[in-house]
Amino acid sequence: MKGKTVFQSLSSGSCGNCYFLHSDGENGSAGILIDAGVSIRRIKQELQRNGFTFDDIDAILITHDHMDHIHNLGPYCKRLLKPVWMTKELRRSLATHWMTGEYLPPVVRQLQDADWSEIVPGIIRAKYFIVPHDATQTVGYCIDINGYVFVIMTDIGSMTDEAIGYAKQASTVVIEANYDFDMLRSGPYPVELQDRICGGHGHLSNEECADAVKFFLHQGLDNVFLCHLSEHNNTPRLASETVGRVLDGAHVRLISLPRQTASPLFIL
Repeated sequence: MKGKTVFQSLSSGSCGNCYFLHSDGENGSAGILIDAGVSIRRIKQELQRNGFTFDDIDAILITHDHMDHIHNLGPYCKRLLKPVWMTKELRRSLATHWMTGEYLPPVVRQLQDADWSEIVPGIIRAKYFIVPHDATQTVGYCIDINGYVFVIMTDIGSMTDEAIGYAKQASTVVIEANYDFDMLRSGPYPVELQDRICGGHGHLSNEECADAVKFFLHQGLDNVFLCHLSEHNNTPRLASETVGRVLDGAHVRLISLPRQTASPLFIL
């Protein structure tokens, strides 16, 4: 993969979330995981399938403290011994969390506020931005990896100008398209849960995702990956068709990421 930046979703949904980003460029080779919602065993299997090992993971970035994003963070900290980056607010939360508190101190690293953090000096740097979601704190990331700009925003109850601003700079954007509104309202969830999902601090609908993509669409955008699709309130076809309408005529690859299985390894 010399000279390539690659991306893979290991799982994307309420059953678990974890993403792999790696680059091999002039400045060197490095990779990261974003979130830790799947087992180390599964990570190892998927890495090996594509010619990678744990040595190709240099750090882990955490978006928030809901279980589907940190379920395996404790074992990651204990066994991988890789730096785990998060905000000050999330560090406080996870320091006392029963899943992570015991294993976090030796590996935790705190992100800079309103500035770039050098994740792998000279190769990977990241800047976080806060998004609305009902966790202790939820962030998206703008990641510069060997000069390639990658933005991820998952579990976002409503779009923000700041998130749009970062996406306008990116060649690849991973963005939530959680539910179809009609499916949600006619589906099996209790009204209280429906209201939580679409209430501005839950999740982003297909239509809201499409509106966001319309705002950040720019000439340098190559890939849009739709993440965290609901099992009961959405389908990959619906999500792709809804967002695809605003991309009509644009040379952008649009992919709905699978919920419980790994995606292919994408060359960005």
